[in-house]
Amino acid sequence: MNNNFLGMLGMAKRAGKVSTGEFICTKLIKKHESKLVIIAEDASANTKKSVINSCRYYNVEYAEAGTMADLGKYTGSSERAVVSVNDNNFAKAILDRLN
Repeated sequence: MNNNFLGMLGMAKRAGKVSTGEFICTKLIKKHESKLVIIAEDASANTKKSVINSCRYYNVEYAEAGTMADLGKYTGSSERAVVSVNDNNFAKAILDRLN
C-alpha cells in the first residue's frame, strides 16, 4: 500500500483543510463541503457502508486507505475511521498519490 498520501494528508491538516470523525464528515458530505473522504481499511463494516452510501448519494469521491491508527496519527488525533479533505487541491494531490 502506498503510504505517500499520509504526508499530504498531514499537510492538509496543518492547513486547516481536514475534518475527522464519522459524524462531522457525514455532515460535510451533505453540505457538499467535503471534496474527498478517506475511510480507514480497518473501519467497521457499518461505518464503511454508511459513509460510502452518503458519498455515492451526494456524489463525493471517497477512497479506502490506511488504518484508523494511521489516519489518527497524521491528522493529530486519536484513531479515526473517517477523514474528510475539504479542499480541491489537497483532495486531488491525495488521490494522485493513492492511484
